[in-house]
Amino acid sequence: MDSEKMAVGKESGMEHSPGSGSPPPPLYEEGGSKPVKGNMMNRIIDSFKPDPNANAVSRAAAGGGDNSFDVEKAAANTASSPLARKLKGRHLQMIAIGGSIGTGLFVGSGKALANGGPASLLIAFALIGAMLYCTVHALGEMACLFPVAGSFSAYSTRFLDPAWGFAMGWNYAMQWLVVLPLEIVAASITVDYWESSVNQAVWVTIFLLLIISINMFGVRGYGEAEFVFSIIKVIAVIGFIILGIILNCGGGPRGGYIGGRYWKEPGAFNAGFKGLCSVFVTAAFAFAGTELVGLAAAETANPRKSLPTAIKQVFWRITLFYIVSLTLVGLLVPYDDERLVNGKSSSDAKASPFVIAIVNAGISGLPSVMNVVIMIAVLSVGNSSIYGSSRTLAALAEQGQAPKIFAYIDRKGRPMVAIIVASAFGFLAYLAATEKRDEAFAWMLAISGLSSIFTWGSICLAHIRFRKGWAIQGHTLDELAFRSQPGVIGSWVGFLFNCLVLIAQFWTGFAPIGYAELTPSELVKNFFEAYLAAPIIIAFYISYKFWYRTPFIRSSKMDLQSGVRELNLAELLAEERAERANWPAWKRWYKVVC
Repeated sequence: MDSEKMAVGKESGMEHSPGSGSPPPPLYEEGGSKPVKGNMMNRIIDSFKPDPNANAVSRAAAGGGDNSFDVEKAAANTASSPLARKLKGRHLQMIAIGGSIGTGLFVGSGKALANGGPASLLIAFALIGAMLYCTVHALGEMACLFPVAGSFSAYSTRFLDPAWGFAMGWNYAMQWLVVLPLEIVAASITVDYWESSVNQAVWVTIFLLLIISINMFGVRGYGEAEFVFSIIKVIAVIGFIILGIILNCGGGPRGGYIGGRYWKEPGAFNAGFKGLCSVFVTAAFAFAGTELVGLAAAETANPRKSLPTAIKQVFWRITLFYIVSLTLVGLLVPYDDERLVNGKSSSDAKASPFVIAIVNAGISGLPSVMNVVIMIAVLSVGNSSIYGSSRTLAALAEQGQAPKIFAYIDRKGRPMVAIIVASAFGFLAYLAATEKRDEAFAWMLAISGLSSIFTWGSICLAHIRFRKGWAIQGHTLDELAFRSQPGVIGSWVGFLFNCLVLIAQFWTGFAPIGYAELTPSELVKNFFEAYLAAPIIIAFYISYKFWYRTPFIRSSKMDLQSGVRELNLAELLAEERAERANWPAWKRWYKVVC
């Protein structure tokens, strides 16, 4: 071993005694975390050690001991997070296109169809989709400029109020922490479609180990898994759209033109305006996870290049995969079909309108294929749950808003402690074998029920405040790496619409469809199952606000520098604009929408 490598080893704190009898640990390049020597087992063990370049754990917390909060230090900590930057453009694009396609679309849309009818289903999903379009563009604008750890919760701390950022961060982390066991149980239930005699706990174990294993490979493992999962889901939806058109025109085995028959009998609407409001909540649940593309920006090699394309493709996902497919569902399945509300869970393929449409057409074999797709969709959500919760916990710790141990980043750029804690919540899935499973899962679902609405509303409000600060501090829109297409007006639309959804959820929770037949205790339980997330968020916000006496962030005081990766951003943008000016017209139009 030459003297240069010995020096590197000593500087890294990895001295080895010749007489120790154990093999020396791998040495690392100076100033880096890439091993230069060692066998595979040593490298695996060594990868779990702290990143030699990471200072996440040793940095002073933004929440000081004098009951104060240092906003600038919190922004600097999230900006310098040592998370691995290994996601590529293709990963972000598939996360954006197919990341949130799950049981909300494949199964939850069945209950929404039963509650509101096909017209309500289409109206609610279109309106929520329009709101998400505005929200994701607002998120994309901030994430391209500030691809920091924690993303939207960090933006709330930075541009709104640290107390609200604390509440939003824990709200988002809790949402994904409780979703993991729910999705693992849901995946095991999908197996029951084939009337399997294997104990459900066996499937829980298999699916839990699979999801944990994927996340142990770091952000690259998550990205590759989501890339494959999303391709399968996208192919399935496109295949159903083609099949649905054929069936509606009478091309199925049983023949017969269907057209708009079910819009006339039993009708286009069910339960009137309240039915429409109840569908809003289901639609919001179906779109949950759309914001993950912003959270992934911190671990993307070049978010300024990759993120705009991924953000703009959200429009096509909403239009093609949700609106078109649900239009066909409303044409092929009547809302009074009893199978829509007889599912054992939110992942029961027998209650999926997609499966029911195929069964009604007399096609054998395809229902099982669709059930496999539903299982993959469930596993995809479970995979995202560990990713979303672990990254949010790590970012909260870096800002001093969670135990500092969560900020531990290993040599592979993984927030390992946060991943372990998030994975541990998956073992709650074994509650499926107890007598109290239905009650336990109902309350776990209640915690995450409104989380996405609060998250999306906060993104829109943070973007409004960011634009205000950007203008007051003398910046122009030409300096932005990516500009939201709907702009500030779109963020106001998104924020107000999220508020309307919260009001609609309050109404349907307080007086649900058929409430006259419920007892007072059932009404109280129904309300808190629908609205439990709201008082939890308010409690988090008020307690942190009073304890740290956090200020509302003034526009002139906003930190608009920390987290910008390219120091010569203005020059880079000028070069890119000059290049775009020479593009043919078709390419300029294509880049506007894609």
